[in-house]
Amino acid sequence: MVDRHHWEQWQRSWDRQQEWYLPDREERFRVMLDVVEAVTGPAPRVLDLACGTGSITERLLARLPGATSVGVDQDPALMTIARGVLGDDQRFTLVTADLKDPGWAEALPPGPFDAVVTATALHWLPGTALVRLFADLAGLVRPGGVFLNADHMPDPEVPLLNAAERTLRHGRQEREKADGVLDWESWWLAAAADPLLAEQVAVRNRLYGSHADGESHPAGWHVERLREAGFAEAGVAWRSVTDALVAAVR
Repeated sequence: MVDRHHWEQWQRSWDRQQEWYLPDREERFRVMLDVVEAVTGPAPRVLDLACGTGSITERLLARLPGATSVGVDQDPALMTIARGVLGDDQRFTLVTADLKDPGWAEALPPGPFDAVVTATALHWLPGTALVRLFADLAGLVRPGGVFLNADHMPDPEVPLLNAAERTLRHGRQEREKADGVLDWESWWLAAAADPLLAEQVAVRNRLYGSHADGESHPAGWHVERLREAGFAEAGVAWRSVTDALVAAVR
């Protein structure tokens, strides 16, 4: 049996790699969980969408011990880490589903959910698939519940700010990489070298192919699409120059 510490090390490594791109990542998570607690109370039933290694669920269960979480993903390597870190916790259920499949929600345990949360994931979906997903979520979140999406949402109307942020970010990343911080490609190479992850990484690579930037939309686009999908209200709960957390109440 693999020591849980092994998977916790991979979880911490994933978190650090993600922070290399998103230095405000923990702040985004804090605000996200602030909203979950404010809207749903101390014991919500949460759907962690595209949960990856379980970063949000880990923080959710630590902050709100009465919560339960259903994590959904398709990446076998990241799900292996999530299972290794959280698999013994009875409050967590892990489900395999492809969000691009219109029937993805059929794999879930029966709803509804008090909250749906996701971070740095939905930009991988084409706009048409994302609009369809928003409609799916409107049917999964209970009335009065909340959907929270933290992702790349740059504003095309502020090109000077975007350029300044990009210059600052690249300078920081160069310094941190020189200190040994792994970027996306280096992290996956390291994961492939772990005998306990190598097979899952190979399957993942066949599933997703090469890395791409995805399809980002401004926060206002998300707000409008969520209202059209049936959410009662939607707005920006937090943002930096290029990233935002959009919250929508059902």
